[in-house]
Amino acid sequence: MKQLIIIGDAVIDTQVMIDDASVECDFDHGRCRLCLDYAAKVPVKESFQTVGGDGANVAVGVSKLGFSTALLTDIGADSNGQIILSTLKKAKVDTNLISISKKTPTRYSVVLNFKGERTILSQHSKRDYVWPKNFPPTDWIYLTGLSEGLKPLHETLLKYIAKHATVCLAYTPGSHQLKHSVADIRALLPAVDTLIVNLEEAEKILNTTLKKEKTVAALIHELLKLGPDEVVITDAARGAYAGNIDDVYHLESFPIKVVSKTGAGDAFSSGYLAAKINGHSPQVALQWGIANSCGVISAVGAQAGLLNRKELEKMIKKYSNIKSEKIN
Repeated sequence: MKQLIIIGDAVIDTQVMIDDASVECDFDHGRCRLCLDYAAKVPVKESFQTVGGDGANVAVGVSKLGFSTALLTDIGADSNGQIILSTLKKAKVDTNLISISKKTPTRYSVVLNFKGERTILSQHSKRDYVWPKNFPPTDWIYLTGLSEGLKPLHETLLKYIAKHATVCLAYTPGSHQLKHSVADIRALLPAVDTLIVNLEEAEKILNTTLKKEKTVAALIHELLKLGPDEVVITDAARGAYAGNIDDVYHLESFPIKVVSKTGAGDAFSSGYLAAKINGHSPQVALQWGIANSCGVISAVGAQAGLLNRKELEKMIKKYSNIKSEKIN
């Protein structure tokens, strides 16, 4: 019996730290661009590899908080795949649901870190995801970022959820889904118990803007109309919001110095879901999510700053003066 099974990609991230760059933004700062000298040698301060990917990050994050997790994904039969397996096993994540492809290499990305922000060059190849015959019983399933080839897996998952009414489904769509299949995302939402997205993702799913809807609470209520029982929206330094049909709460972020934002969203999801698995309220779950994301942004790499239970409780106690506020 698992407390959480994560369905999502595992990736090898090459972290590149750069100092010699600039940022140019549109007039309203709605879109910014990282600028490097064209056809030039750009100096790199530091470079190293880490394991990342939405699925792997959350599997490791929830496991580190003391809950039993398994990851369902597909990796290549290559050295990068072996690094991922080794990292997951070391973090006590069950790897028995991972399929290994001989024809498709392990996913990779290049993460450009500049002044605390990250720009990710992400590779997506079509993958043959496999729903295993020995899918174990679980309390929760978390569906997140996958590559091309995800649709059959989604269909099997929906059939599984329909037959297992006691299993809760949490969902954070990945970048590939958001770019290519918003309609498919919306089609999944009636089966979802907890939807976790950032502000930009919420706007894209709804085809609207915060400016138009006026408040994040309004965005949450619009997303609730699409079917999920609970909606969580993260908004970077402005904290996070969680709401259901009755109440919406907001918790400000903790004042932590940002080293790198890579993995912040996955760390939040890890903390939030761990709290939900533990039976906590949305207000407490927001604390767990914010604390865990603050741990990750204080280090480089999506998993380096993930907190264990003792560290998480210490972080929450340190910022106990920051409390969630009901905003509806």
